[in-house]
Amino acid sequence: MSRGEDRRIARETQSDMKRFYYIFGAVVVIGIGVVGFNVGNSVLSSAVTAPVELDLADDEALVELAQGVTLGDPEAQVTVVEFGDYQCPGCGAFALSVKPQLEGTLVASGEVKFVYYDFPLISIHPNAFLAARAARCSGEQDSYWEYHETLFRNQSRWAAATMPASAFEDYAEEVGLDGAAFEACLNSEKYADVVTANMELGARMGVNGTPTVMVNANGELRRLNANDFQSISVAINQMTESEDGSN
Repeated sequence: MSRGEDRRIARETQSDMKRFYYIFGAVVVIGIGVVGFNVGNSVLSSAVTAPVELDLADDEALVELAQGVTLGDPEAQVTVVEFGDYQCPGCGAFALSVKPQLEGTLVASGEVKFVYYDFPLISIHPNAFLAARAARCSGEQDSYWEYHETLFRNQSRWAAATMPASAFEDYAEEVGLDGAAFEACLNSEKYADVVTANMELGARMGVNGTPTVMVNANGELRRLNANDFQSISVAINQMTESEDGSN
């Protein structure tokens, strides 16, 4: 292959990625919340614990299916995005220390919304996919974020379990959910396609580890090298300076 052909392919690849980032960024700005896509209504003999096959027409369809869960004002001008894994210790640290700081300051002020996308690293975290589905099931009863934190607080208990579903059902009871409804959701295919789409979306965005944190502001989507509260705040300030008229 000639150098000219190499450069042409590189330009087309870069253009495709910019287009995909634009599609993703537009959806993040809109701030779509969690929406479930039912694969079927029958309760299976066991819960779906791994990604499922997806039949999607294009990038727009993927972004539409791979909906994150939003915390804060959907109209907030700045979005902090996390691709996370419930079995990842670093994600646990982020959820229990950094996210509360974001929530208590920037999210509470209405300046920022936080959007969580599932990115279970199934090759090393075999229980993470089911944990993601369990959290989505809790969202049906308006308890997603409470359950989200409960999973991370108890990560050391269920992470190595051979059959983690019973622990997830215990947490549903702890949070005060309707146990029968939660169990029926968990022991089905529900949200398996959504979590799978989250994984595919992350892969196309270049996510290869967790937690991966991004900031979307003023039409720019920036991936951060550090996930602490100060780094996130600095990025937000830098990305909103021009809008505020600061130097």
